[in-house]
This record gives sequence, C-alpha cells and structure tokens, in this order.
Amino acid sequence: MAGRLARVTDPHALLTARAFAYVEEAKASSTRRAYRTAWGAFEAWCAAQEFAALPADPSTVALYIAYLADEGLAVSTIGKVLAAIADAHRTRGLAWLRGAPAVNLTMSGIRRKLGVAPHQKTPVRDRELRAMVATLEPADGQAWSLTALRDRALLTLGWSGMFRRSELVSLGVRDIRRVREGLIVTLRRSKTDQTGKGREKGIPYAADPDLCPVRALEAWLVAAKITEGPIFRAVNRHGQVSKRALSDRSVADIVKRVARAAGLDDGDYSGHSVRAGAASTAAENGRSLSAIMKVGGWTSERVVVERYIRHANLFVDHATKGLI
Repeated sequence: MAGRLARVTDPHALLTARAFAYVEEAKASSTRRAYRTAWGAFEAWCAAQEFAALPADPSTVALYIAYLADEGLAVSTIGKVLAAIADAHRTRGLAWLRGAPAVNLTMSGIRRKLGVAPHQKTPVRDRELRAMVATLEPADGQAWSLTALRDRALLTLGWSGMFRRSELVSLGVRDIRRVREGLIVTLRRSKTDQTGKGREKGIPYAADPDLCPVRALEAWLVAAKITEGPIFRAVNRHGQVSKRALSDRSVADIVKRVARAAGLDDGDYSGHSVRAGAASTAAENGRSLSAIMKVGGWTSERVVVERYIRHANLFVDHATKGLI
C-alpha cells in the first residue's frame, strides 16, 4: 500500500500529468473527443492483430488505414485517424515519422482509388430557411410551443450570424447585448479562437419579421423565462425547460427534423447546412468575400471560396446562359 501511495503522490508524476492535461487543452473539446475515439479504435485493432500501438511501426499504420479503406471509410475520415495517431505519439514525446513511405504511399493509393472530393451537405439558403421556419408556426388560433419558439430562434440566429453549432450552444444570456441595430453577440471561444480572446458579432434586424433573429430570440427567452445561463436548452414533452445547454449534436438533429417537416430530404442536411446556406446566399446576392468571412469567422479565403462562393456563383455570368 505504501509503495502504491508513493507512486501516486510522486511529484514528477503529478507534474507530468498536469503538463499533459494542458497539452490536451490546446485542442478543441470536439477534437479531443474525436482523437480519443480514433485512437481507441486503433489500439483495439492493434491488440487484436498483436501489433504494438505505441510506438506504432509505420507498416502497422499502413496496414490499418488500408483496413479502414476496405471497410468503406471516406478519405477525409482516414486522414483524421492518421492525425489522431500522430497526436497520440507527439503528446507522449514519441517520434512520429510523418513522411514514412509505407504510410504515404498507402494513403496516396487510397486517395487515387476512393477519390478525395468530400460529400457536401445541402446548404439552407434563404428559400429553404423560409420553408423550414414556416413549419414551426402554429395553426390558426393556437399558441406557439416552446420547442417551436426555440427552434425558430436557433435557425434564424444561426443563419443570420453564420454560427457554428458549437458556437450556438455555447451562448449564454450574458453574451447578448441589445442595440438599436439589433444584437451584439459575444463569442467567448470558437473553433478559430481556442485561446478564448473572444470576438463580437453583429446580428441585424431582418426585414421579414417571420425570419428576424432578434425578434425570434426575444420571444424564446421571454416565453422560456430564461434570464441567465445557456440560451438554447432542451424542452421536454411537458413543456419544461432544462437548465443545461443543448449539445451541438442536438442542433444537427433540430435542423434535420425541421428540414423533414418542410418536405426536404433530411439526409442532405446537417447542422452545418445553416451556416453554409447563409454564406452561399450572401455570395449569390453579391456580398463581398471579406464581409462573408467577417460574419462567419473564417480565416481562410480558400475555404470560403471553394466551399461556398464557387458553388453559389456557378450560374452567375454563365457563358451559355440565355443563348438557347
């Protein structure tokens, strides 16, 4: 017992554990979860094959990603698995041979065979947003349900501010400030701001009251009697509002459910569809790249152009449009 206690309270071991915890905090929580899941699967596979997972030989990693490709995983997913394996080695002070031929050649073959074009979810443009919000409106003579009020606020605020799912569910009442032009929303931390410097985002009133995020958010907060804490929360079947924030997975589920109610194929939509749709609609209506990046918080022009603007402008100034 004394020996075990000595090991637990060893100052060097405690310092190592604390340092490792800070290393983990350098990554977003969603990234940490994804890495843990991917690393756990790799460890289990290695154990079944009687291979060493840590440190892993490049040939072992090459065999594993070939196995994943045969199992039908997408190229992008396999790339994330490689990142998780690399991270597990680096955070433990172990060498990771990034340019190992066995891994690189196998990955190149996987890319050639499977292709690298990612499957893009359908964006929720302005017309889809209108159709989705319309499904939430109560029948004549009936009152709005709390769930419908929340979902309308979530969709319209998420769209107008081009918010990520994680950003929406992180918002609290203290992060909202009402001004003459609409709202100023403070993001205390986001995907591109892991150090928590924070930034402000303006949310203007919408011309259409049915799609106005400012009015929708106010209606939800008043009806749900939320004066502090998380803004977007679960509502049970008895109309009781939880004290805890929704998860980012819940946002995706809400988008899919409302899309389905609007007669859309919910398999084509995800939580990211709202953010992507706002960016695409802005591009279609001639908003500048810098303006779109400012609202959405993007830091890479290439990402915005390739994922949103390029697709939105496929039919703008088309060479054969109107010729026949």
